[in-house]
Formats: sequence, C-alpha cells, structure tokens
Amino acid sequence: MNQTEIIKNLPYKKPFLFVDELTEISENGIIGNYTFKKNEFFYEGHFKNNPITPGVILTETMAQIGLVCLGIFLLKDEILSEEKKPKIALTSNNIDFFLPVLPNEKVTVISEKEYFRFNKLKCKVKMMNEKNELVCRGTISGMLII
Repeated sequence: MNQTEIIKNLPYKKPFLFVDELTEISENGIIGNYTFKKNEFFYEGHFKNNPITPGVILTETMAQIGLVCLGIFLLKDEILSEEKKPKIALTSNNIDFFLPVLPNEKVTVISEKEYFRFNKLKCKVKMMNEKNELVCRGTISGMLII
C-alpha cells in the first residue's frame, strides 16, 4: 500500500484532513508532513490578530499521520481484502508542547510504533518545524477496527 492509498483510506476530509504527504512508511513507523495554510478555519478565532495553531490541532495532526496512517498501513491486507474503511478511536494521548506553529508553516510528524496488538496501536510521536526544531512530542494510542 503506497502513500496515496493510505491517505485515500483516511476517515477524514477537508477541512479536517491534516496530511499532505507521507515520506517514509514501514512496519515500525511513519513520517509525514502537513502545511498549515493561512486560511485554515481555526485561525480566525485563535488568537485575534496573532493566529497560532491550537494544540488540539497539532495533536490531531500527529494522530492522523503518526497513528491512523500507520494503522492503515499495518492493516493493509485486511483493508484491501475486505474493501472496508477502518474506524479509529483515540484511546489516549500525552503530548508536551515546546514551540508554536504559525500560519503557512510546514511541520513533519515522525512516529515510532511502540506496540500493535489486538488492533491497539501505541506510538511515540514528535513534530518538527521547518528549522528542524522540536514543536511537540509524546505518545498517542488508539484502536483500529475494520
């Protein structure tokens, strides 16, 4: 399964799709990126005249790339054989934030699988900005159901 097929199988669409590209995919992890466009829906009210990307959106971006895309790749045989879209339930996250992300900023999410059993996936994730500075990092877990 290639990056286009993985993104096509995501259960999201604009304006709530935060995956532009997947650059590395393996059984043990995934790397992808997203550019936060200046006209994203959440900038209008977060914060007046000084927009920054909300932490919940950064967490969602890490979950979409680092957990859901990796989960789709890990379940590719079942998804392709049954032609079903996976259902995802986030079960926990613990994220520490270090730097803001501004409009028009590109971020890269790097995810490393900690474990995947009984369709529960837990990953260590981190987000880097274009200067290769750490924006945030933590762990995200979720259930993947076909």
